[in-house]
Amino acid sequence: MPRDYYNVLGVDENASDDEIKKAYRKKAMEYHPDRNPDDPEAEQKFKEASEAYEVLSDPEKRQRYDQFGHSGLGDGGGGGRGRGRGFHDIEDIFDAFSDIFGGARGAGRGRGRSGRADRGRGRPGSDLRVSLSLTLEEIAEGTEKNLKLQKYMECESCDGTGAEGGMGGQNFSMCPKCDGTGEIRQVSRSVFGQMVNVQPCPRCEGEGRIIENLCDECGGEGRVQGEETISINVPPGVMEGNYLTLGEAGNAGLRGGPSGDLRVEIEEEPHEHFERDGLDIYHDLHISFPEAALGTEVDVPTLEGRARLEVEPGVQAGKILRMRNRGLPDLEGHGQGDQMIRVHVWTPQDLTPEERELIDQLRDHENFQPQPADEEPEKSFFRRVSDVFS
Repeated sequence: MPRDYYNVLGVDENASDDEIKKAYRKKAMEYHPDRNPDDPEAEQKFKEASEAYEVLSDPEKRQRYDQFGHSGLGDGGGGGRGRGRGFHDIEDIFDAFSDIFGGARGAGRGRGRSGRADRGRGRPGSDLRVSLSLTLEEIAEGTEKNLKLQKYMECESCDGTGAEGGMGGQNFSMCPKCDGTGEIRQVSRSVFGQMVNVQPCPRCEGEGRIIENLCDECGGEGRVQGEETISINVPPGVMEGNYLTLGEAGNAGLRGGPSGDLRVEIEEEPHEHFERDGLDIYHDLHISFPEAALGTEVDVPTLEGRARLEVEPGVQAGKILRMRNRGLPDLEGHGQGDQMIRVHVWTPQDLTPEERELIDQLRDHENFQPQPADEEPEKSFFRRVSDVFS
């Protein structure tokens, strides 16, 4: 099963472009084949990191991957291209060493939702994950679903600020520990040069301000537990394991911080008539021996209702009949699968004396003798060769 690209690089799903690039450089420096010439495992990890970076560094590929997972990439996804994109110039190498040893080159880069919140904007909320169960009919047509979510929501009493009176109140003061910057910097020296360690201020939790009077409704968090119903559009052709991401539909952040995302993971309900195999669906058709011998027409279920199927005379048990374009659509719109009909011939078990006598009269007729496909109408090639040397 393909590995999650974010886990491969060791970053959060909401990581910024700079964080993804930094994580890739670190992995590339650690597992590069030139530094690990006799370590196949390191080479494999290097390839995985290169493949992950190839997808996550491309905004279009990353969007498809975030929405549909590996299935959304199709043939254009990460291909594990040996040494991948690698380091293009000496600047990349210096940046990589700087990232690994904590030098000043990486200072001041944006951190996205996964890093420290902007000063005065609280802390980001966590993501939500829910499962959505769909029938094959819904997958074939696409559908709209309403999801009822239990989650943290912005406190209306304080406008999400956590302070009594909300934005209109005078309940904030500058943090005395960080002087409103929201950061505590510690400078030290080492053999690699000057090191600057930046951490969120523990007093104001990185916000740069202190709430004087807390909101009674939320206790200063700026959010409360609540229930919300949201509508989600599911495109045709999704499959088990795909997921859809709705930005900022997750838990509300602390004191005005941005909300997390909602990740909806697709599950397929077992179907009464069909089994899925990629874009194709399979149905088991049971017919009698006379129907198999003489041919017949039967009504079979499809994803759109029922359809008439003609069974040719002499059909064999195990035969697969194909109903073209009756399967599931491709997620990216590249065609449609088929409906496959597996033929099962029913052999009666409890025969009356009259039925047994009728069948017994046919026992020795030539047309009722088994004729495997490789010996019809003559002996197989290997049987004929065997007869020559016998």
